[in-house]
Amino acid sequence: MRRSGKYLKRLILLMCLFVLAAGQAVAQGRYAVPHINEQILLDGVNSEPAWTTIEPLPVVMHTPVYQGEMTRRTEVRLAYDETYLYVGARCYERPENITQVSFKRDAFSPSTDLFGILLDTFNDNENGLGFFTTPAGNRIDFSLFNDAEVTSGEPDDVPFSLSWDTFWDVAVHRNEDGWFLEMRIPLSSLRFQDDHGEVVMGIIAWRYMSRANEVHIYPGISPKLGGWSILKPSLAGELTLDGVQSSTPLYITPYLLGGFGHRTEREEDIPVDNRTDHRTSEIGLDVKYGITSNLTFDGTLNTDFAQVEADDEQVNLTRFSLFFPEKRRFFLERASIFDFKFGGRNQLFYSRRIGLHHEEQVPIYGGGRLVGRLGKWDVGVLNMQTAPQKDLDLPSENFGVLRLRRQMLNPYSYFGAMTTSRIGTGGRKNLAYGLDGIARVFGDDYLTLNWAQTFDDTTETDGSVLDAVRVRAGWERRTYEGFGYEADYSRTGAGYNPGIGFQMRHAYTRIGGGISYGWIMSERSAFLLNQIRLRNAEYFRTDDNSQESSERTISWEGQWKSGAFMVVNIIASHDDLRESFELSENTEVPPGSYRFVAAEAMHSTPAGRPLLVVNQLHVGTFYDGRRLTAGIIPTWNLSRYLSLGGFYQYNRVEFPERQQAFRAHIGRLRIEATMNVQLALSAFIQYNSDIHEVITNLRFRYNPREGYDIYLVYNEGLNTNRDRKYPVLPLTRNRTILLKYSYTFLY
Repeated sequence: MRRSGKYLKRLILLMCLFVLAAGQAVAQGRYAVPHINEQILLDGVNSEPAWTTIEPLPVVMHTPVYQGEMTRRTEVRLAYDETYLYVGARCYERPENITQVSFKRDAFSPSTDLFGILLDTFNDNENGLGFFTTPAGNRIDFSLFNDAEVTSGEPDDVPFSLSWDTFWDVAVHRNEDGWFLEMRIPLSSLRFQDDHGEVVMGIIAWRYMSRANEVHIYPGISPKLGGWSILKPSLAGELTLDGVQSSTPLYITPYLLGGFGHRTEREEDIPVDNRTDHRTSEIGLDVKYGITSNLTFDGTLNTDFAQVEADDEQVNLTRFSLFFPEKRRFFLERASIFDFKFGGRNQLFYSRRIGLHHEEQVPIYGGGRLVGRLGKWDVGVLNMQTAPQKDLDLPSENFGVLRLRRQMLNPYSYFGAMTTSRIGTGGRKNLAYGLDGIARVFGDDYLTLNWAQTFDDTTETDGSVLDAVRVRAGWERRTYEGFGYEADYSRTGAGYNPGIGFQMRHAYTRIGGGISYGWIMSERSAFLLNQIRLRNAEYFRTDDNSQESSERTISWEGQWKSGAFMVVNIIASHDDLRESFELSENTEVPPGSYRFVAAEAMHSTPAGRPLLVVNQLHVGTFYDGRRLTAGIIPTWNLSRYLSLGGFYQYNRVEFPERQQAFRAHIGRLRIEATMNVQLALSAFIQYNSDIHEVITNLRFRYNPREGYDIYLVYNEGLNTNRDRKYPVLPLTRNRTILLKYSYTFLY
């Protein structure tokens, strides 16, 4: 209890600093979007008289030279009427220099020319909605969160989700002068808040020319904050719409699903295959209703995610759980409202806990979610009910989340609260609550605070206040140019157990920090940016304060003006294991104290070429052995009709003194074939030698217009090492064929 009092005093002091921190907001000029009465014919030409009377936005070059001379002209115009927000863009270019790679929805690639806008519809400096297109005329839309800040440090961590889709249209026209486009975004597709008829949104508009890695942008945003600076709502300009009326559309989307398949399993020590055949015929319903212009309700009955792409196969070389991103569309709209993060992958709410158990699907009876804004408060409410699963020993469970958040002190700071619940029909109950906030103290300096406490009827605690609590405090200077720094403290009690959250470690205290120095190169340099970073993290057990592990990293990151980049890390690690952990059935790391050093590098070839290759390498000592991980990720855009994506990773871990070794291969092949913006065929084939399986996911999609979808899905798992058991395993582990049809009615 004496130690708990000490931590409470520290927390109270940090809270006081938080309340006193009040940064100065950077004033941004507002752009009043012209109101038009003339009808815009959506053909991409920009030929209507209304366009000629509108002044284009003052775009500047972002890269390769900030505010340098643009090699081609870009004109961007905005307009609106009672129903739509219109975007017209003229992207001048020589026809032979225009690149396009796919008709596919959400085909976001550095090898294609791009144009689009990011809208911070609530002007909260944190979240945004992206609407982009290419010379092929495909729609690319995504939701962005956390002011484009990446917190985990993992290579696959990105601050946006391409799985978010909404209703909008775009048309593209090409001629000898370049490519031209018109976007038509229904105001009913945008959640926003009006003040006596005036709506204020943040906006960033930019064009990317892949041939020269050249970006034109409005407003003028410096690249000093790194590669994600062009997507930061906190740096956006502001636009205003006057006299916009609230729209409350009702979307009703029933679906029909039919299919069949089988699954073959073999229990331990029983040399007989157990094959289960199944047929599927289901009907379900999704409902979306705009209660107000800034509050949306989503409801679902007999929820199905048959069309969702399979997760990427991974090899786990750590003693911690693997993290997989959410891909299910129902959980993604304004998903950033539900963010409650403790740094890295750790979070109080992790939506994949709902409807998934050890990566096995759990049927969902239904549920609803309410997201938007009430007054100055961001609001998120979620409630879902799952079906019981006897084979997984799971009862029917109810999942509930309530999230509240509002700006305070300045436009770049907020306070929030969250509660979560997971209640099973058998009586098991897990509850949690949390308080969090982030304050822009001054300049690029931010202070972050988090507190969460859980109540679980199956988890024992020592009776102290902090045993079931997770707390975090961090200070950082967000910049790529000049000196940057960060300091972070977090503590997790042994009784902390978020029933629908995610945490990498249990019962530990972390003290971490780092410094960095970056510089933007001169116009004559081939480099765009360089940065050197030093980081240190120490982990201590909460039961006796002994050191559990540490990690010290020296990093260099460089970006070339061609679009190529490279990252090099030297990592010195210490790990004190009290329990062994397995890498495979025949390879494990026994308890002990270990120190090891490794070097890793990642390099990407220049953007804008048909073939883009990312190389990865990790080599060094590993506990009492050694480790080699090598990977290559090629993307080859053969034409706008066909693209190939690959991934191969080789892992080798050896412990010579114990005569143990582990080798694993991961292979992925993506084939995307698109005839036009309506027809798409994708094949995702994966090989994982660790589980001796080839996993195939084939999807055909027909999408003649938004809200009308037909999916044909084929899934199959094949055993690759069939004679590892006797009698020989069957070739097919599981197979499923599904046909899904959905149609959206708009009222």
